[in-house]
Amino acid sequence: MLKDFLKDKEIILASGSPRRQQFFRELNIPFTTDVRPVKEVYPPSLENEEITDFLAELKAEAFQKEIKLNQILITSDTIVCHKGKALGKPETPEEAKAMLSSLSGHSHEVITSVCFTTSKIKRTLNAKTRVSFKELTRDEIDYYVDNFKPFDKAGGYAIQEWIGLIGITNIEGSYFNVVGLPTHLVYDALLDMGRL
Repeated sequence: MLKDFLKDKEIILASGSPRRQQFFRELNIPFTTDVRPVKEVYPPSLENEEITDFLAELKAEAFQKEIKLNQILITSDTIVCHKGKALGKPETPEEAKAMLSSLSGHSHEVITSVCFTTSKIKRTLNAKTRVSFKELTRDEIDYYVDNFKPFDKAGGYAIQEWIGLIGITNIEGSYFNVVGLPTHLVYDALLDMGRL
């Protein structure tokens, strides 16, 4: 259905995430990928969705003067917010284990922003999902990080992996947002843009 609305549009997904790319395939959205290096630094005054909105829009700036009339560029960013702190991607096993230890036995928010950019407009949407973990043991945390190496994942974990299967007790909001993309928002936004 969406494919018909977008038949005159070229979708560029600026993400190397295999999870996001899989979502686009499952939504039956034809797309090409174009990933450009961006230094993901944001002003320290920003909080929560302000951070992900800023970073999603920052990633779009790398393409700004190249977007053609029929193209829609999609950029996104995900963070985990816990106790007033934004958790990005851990760089070391120790950092991943520290993140999971802090999330253990608590609830946190996963926030994803998606920026849609054309030659004429820029539109940024975001979604929040509340996720709760049981008390994780040190052995469980060590096993997960050592075997799954979640260094490309905000907060140091992927909900669809082993740690999610054994550790997550409750979710409020979109599951797919936690995996990395609020697919319902992407679908609705592209439907609107296909009508333009």
